[in-house]
Amino acid sequence: MKKLFSLICLLYTFTLSSAQSLSFKVLVLYENGGHHLAYSKAAIQWLNQQGKANNFKVDYIQNTETITDSLLNKYRVFIQLDYPPYTWTPRAAATFQKYIDGGKGGWVGFHHATLLGNFDGFKMWQWFSDFMGGIKFKNYIATFAQGWVNVEDKQHPVMKGVPASFTISKEEWYTYNQSPRSNVQVLASVDEKSYRPQSNITMGDHPVVWSNPHVKARNVYIFMGHSPELFKSAAYKQLFKNAILFTAGRL
Repeated sequence: MKKLFSLICLLYTFTLSSAQSLSFKVLVLYENGGHHLAYSKAAIQWLNQQGKANNFKVDYIQNTETITDSLLNKYRVFIQLDYPPYTWTPRAAATFQKYIDGGKGGWVGFHHATLLGNFDGFKMWQWFSDFMGGIKFKNYIATFAQGWVNVEDKQHPVMKGVPASFTISKEEWYTYNQSPRSNVQVLASVDEKSYRPQSNITMGDHPVVWSNPHVKARNVYIFMGHSPELFKSAAYKQLFKNAILFTAGRL
């Protein structure tokens, strides 16, 4: 009996130790304003729930002024929730580049991360354009459209438990000067023929989820990130959760 009790205690200690070892920290950068704020608020609520359920801590910043080496080194994952690749301070840009190129942590980016070009008097961040597959923003469906997303790489960890195809009910669907496909690993694409209402703002080959294998950091870009309605989609939430765990090295 004593041996059995000792074994149970040992197993409990091992289980507790394993759970504690899964803990990591996530830093989220988001815009605290504009018409994407409703998405950000829904994402923050969901992220806080996921942090409790999956044993990671989430901190938030609303600009890049505090981004330094000492700050980023505290975090296993950096989430660019809905923040463009311009208006960054020079120090923050250099710090982030070292974080990605050096594989110091993982990155998950959404939506505005591919708003690449010359905007609001800021020049395009060329390194970030290369990171995103050598693309430049061209146009978008301002009136929104429903679209059908098809998973291309079903074996990738980010697609674990995600349906082979799923509907996104409302999105802006950016287009770029070229498809990033030749420079990244495409995980999913949108079927432009499925747009409802139909649109002539198309690319032909239109990836919407991808990863850049040419940098050391684990990374995933997920284009869809405009409407809070996304958090009613089980497929989207699974994709988001997988991306966090994958870039943290936990999946």
